[in-house]
Amino acid sequence: MLKKIEAKYHMTKNPVTFKADTEIFDAISVMLEKKISGATVLNEKKEVVGVISEFDCLKAILSGSYYEHAGGTVGEFMTAEVEVVDKEMDILKVAERLIKGKRRRLPIVEDGKFVGQYSIRSILNAVKDFNKK
Repeated sequence: MLKKIEAKYHMTKNPVTFKADTEIFDAISVMLEKKISGATVLNEKKEVVGVISEFDCLKAILSGSYYEHAGGTVGEFMTAEVEVVDKEMDILKVAERLIKGKRRRLPIVEDGKFVGQYSIRSILNAVKDFNKK
């Protein structure tokens, strides 16, 4: 069933992204407002430099409470080692990578530049759409 679904048609093309110098509390506000659990962090050339998650934000808050210095930037708390994928990846491989890496999203890179992301939600929507047919 899923082998017939092309993942590239279910990628999120313009997800929320942040720059490394974004204030952590600004990122938290955006994530809460948009009801997202994280975002890709890009440099000025649209290259992926990290991801920031709710978990990373929680660590930032906890760290601030211990050291009595709340705040900082996304770049200070993001996960810098990021697995990226190609938009032509098979949907089953995308799902496997999300599960294996315990990730909610995988940035998609084309010619070194960020072009979108696959997320657990986009894969679930693909299956839902497929089942409607």
